[in-house]
Amino acid sequence: MTDPLQPRSDELLFLPLGGSGEIGMNLNLYGHAGKWLMVDLGISFGDDTVPGIDVVMPNPQFIAERAKDLAGIVLTHAHEDHIGAVPYLWPRLRCPLYATPFTASVLKRKLAEAGLEREAKITIIPMSGKVSIGPFEIELITLTHSIPEPNAVVIRTPLGAVLHTGDWKLDPEPLVGPTTDEAALRALGQGGVLAMICDSTNVFVEGTSGSEADVRASLMDLVGRLKNRIAIGCFASNLARVETIAKVAEAHGRHCALVGRSLWRMVEAAQENGYLTDLPPFVSEHDVGYFPRENVLMICTGSQGEPRSALTRIARREHPQVHLESGDHAIFSSRVIPGNEISINRLHNDLTKLGVEVITDRDEHVHVSGHPARDELAEMYHWVRPRIALPVHGEARHIQEHVAFARACQVPEALAPENGMLIRLAPGPAEMVARVPAGRLALDGKALVPADSEAIRHRHRMSFNGVILVSLVVDKNGKPLVSAKVSLDGLLDEPAAGEAVAAIADEVADAMDEMPRAKRGDDAELAEAVRLAARRWFHKTYDKKPITKVHLIRV
Repeated sequence: MTDPLQPRSDELLFLPLGGSGEIGMNLNLYGHAGKWLMVDLGISFGDDTVPGIDVVMPNPQFIAERAKDLAGIVLTHAHEDHIGAVPYLWPRLRCPLYATPFTASVLKRKLAEAGLEREAKITIIPMSGKVSIGPFEIELITLTHSIPEPNAVVIRTPLGAVLHTGDWKLDPEPLVGPTTDEAALRALGQGGVLAMICDSTNVFVEGTSGSEADVRASLMDLVGRLKNRIAIGCFASNLARVETIAKVAEAHGRHCALVGRSLWRMVEAAQENGYLTDLPPFVSEHDVGYFPRENVLMICTGSQGEPRSALTRIARREHPQVHLESGDHAIFSSRVIPGNEISINRLHNDLTKLGVEVITDRDEHVHVSGHPARDELAEMYHWVRPRIALPVHGEARHIQEHVAFARACQVPEALAPENGMLIRLAPGPAEMVARVPAGRLALDGKALVPADSEAIRHRHRMSFNGVILVSLVVDKNGKPLVSAKVSLDGLLDEPAAGEAVAAIADEVADAMDEMPRAKRGDDAELAEAVRLAARRWFHKTYDKKPITKVHLIRV
């Protein structure tokens, strides 16, 4: 049967399955001449809405069903929200992977952990390189961001050129890696650009995002003013910041330690590709305690308050090798990612209780964003001059604001994409032509399950409502052989719990006595009557509606 959504030779399609209407989980598809090209395949992290879930990713059902037509995956850079889902989802896609050298080094480690290093082959594209992937001609344009080797992807077909920016900013002094290739962007714009798919993260921020060079100068001054032990929390992937901290430590006679496995992995990948090679050796967390407090500066994972990260374990006095004490300092050289406010505030409070001074970007100039503010967005639109603007990498409010901003920058057409919205870019005006399945998968232990699965929804309800469990043993006529056994989970403390258990058992006995004999012989009827009796009593007494389950054994 012919696939009605197979892209024709006379059209170019765009389909986001992740990252539109949210920050994270980027998955974007381009369709032309019977084939699809994927740009990025990332993850996000779980929150209170998915208890027990650490990792969330886009559901690739649409393209997994068409995997034979997937020409390849191009990865713009090595951040988790752009490459993190590859080890989990590649087995469903089994297509070629394309990345620059540093991104390939980071991804190879992830694939090795998943046992896929022999199967999932990565084709390395040099910076500013070109490659043909199916019917798509690909060119990379160097940008700046908070990680080495960020790239915009130019996707050329006979219907026009599309610029997919990935994550970017305009940093005149990025410190690690080259500056943005303005000449290539201008030349692209002069040749005509059909559409630009662009980062929306900081569309509400006026001015510019700032330079890494300014952060280095500020940290150099700040660390010089501080005594005792210093811990700096930053993203492991922000290798310019890692280099800055190492150089600041050296300038002030301190040994620089890396605390957290992801930092070591990132530094190893960087040094494989010629970055961070002129620094003194880093100290391991095992050796931190051998140095005087005033001679140590630690780079730590966990600036977002992640439960198992180095900073959180240090703040809770659970780290086996590293500790902070009164008079020490913790510098948070990172932004607060929306949704992490509670965990970060908890971490700040835990450190403060230890007597540690907490310093954030509200106190000192210790961080700049890796995403473009409004002046940078305006500059990019001025250089590229696309016919169509499609903002991505933002929540709904970011994308809507970016649409208005693009129109103010004289872009003729601007649409607000949503995950699952199939958009025809050419021929004719850009328009939505269909909606396809889009959702989220959650990593539940070792299994990938829909994030809205009944099991996870039930787990969420349990965390809020608690559980009543009633166990019954009855004869063939439905007469109890022993009194009902009742247990309560997450509802009451003693002695109230004991009193409630006895009262519910009595309520259950009364409900069973009142049932007609014929209904007591039906397992489903009997269990439902008991369930309702127990739940009604608890709601009437405590104004709560716990999940109520009945285990019925008939002998």
